[in-house]
Amino acid sequence: MTCCYTPLDSEALLHITGPDTLTFLQGQTTCDTRRVDLSKAALGAYCTPQGRTVCDFLLCQLGQHHYALRMRRDIIEHSASIFSKYIIFSKAELSTEQGEWQISGVWGDGARELLISLFGSAPGAQYETIGGKGFSAVQLDSAAQEFECYIDTSQCSELQQQLVAGAQLETSEAPWQILQIKHGIARLEKPTAEEFIPQMLNYDLTGHISFDKGCYTGQEVVARLHYRGKPKRRCYIATLPAQLCPAAGSPLYTANSSQSVGNIVNCARADGDCMTLLVATAGGVEQGLLLGASDGPSLTLGELPYSIAAK
Repeated sequence: MTCCYTPLDSEALLHITGPDTLTFLQGQTTCDTRRVDLSKAALGAYCTPQGRTVCDFLLCQLGQHHYALRMRRDIIEHSASIFSKYIIFSKAELSTEQGEWQISGVWGDGARELLISLFGSAPGAQYETIGGKGFSAVQLDSAAQEFECYIDTSQCSELQQQLVAGAQLETSEAPWQILQIKHGIARLEKPTAEEFIPQMLNYDLTGHISFDKGCYTGQEVVARLHYRGKPKRRCYIATLPAQLCPAAGSPLYTANSSQSVGNIVNCARADGDCMTLLVATAGGVEQGLLLGASDGPSLTLGELPYSIAAK
């Protein structure tokens, strides 16, 4: 069996260390950090007091009192600057320095077997983790075919070399990003930071939000919409003509409309396909979405792996 590997240079780790780390994050983010330990990671988001999503992340533990939020590299400095306003009251410190940590995507039929050969074990379920000094691996899907690996090459250079040698190298992140788009997991990028309430990104459906954890920044807005309202916009998956790959934040329109009805969230092109996640109004989706202008290229809606009906 074979598997593929690619360095995820568009991703970065926001490191947070100290005995108060999980307590600090519990009061600031949408996920329940009490469920995170060396064997379990969690999706989450960080919001402004107005409920706008600053960043999404995957939270995992890398060592004793050492945690990391994996997020897009182009939003890490902005996210850290907002976190830093509140972390001064906790016994915890944050750092955007990547050091020698390498983030990699590993996927395919032989991915789990490769991890077992490298690390001695592999995660057994979605968002479960395994790790040791200087390395961690997280299973992202339910079929045990997609994993993210975090390796500190200053401590585990041989592990990184063995990972590269044991898989087929993909020089582009696009095939990996296509897989994540198919899961319907929206990712915040610099142009869309603080643009969306979490429900617009379907984070109430993808496990990013705990509705029974207690208060956190932006919780009042997020909870009110969950219990008393309905999102005016939702996240959808779509395909575009193969030659197109619009930037995050690109506006969407309907025919004969001068007002935008949505925006591109993520887009990737691989093997001739261009796939995207977008946020749009239900009315815009019904009328048909067009890229960039009321006479722009049309998008073809696809099937998400979860239902947004009546939500």
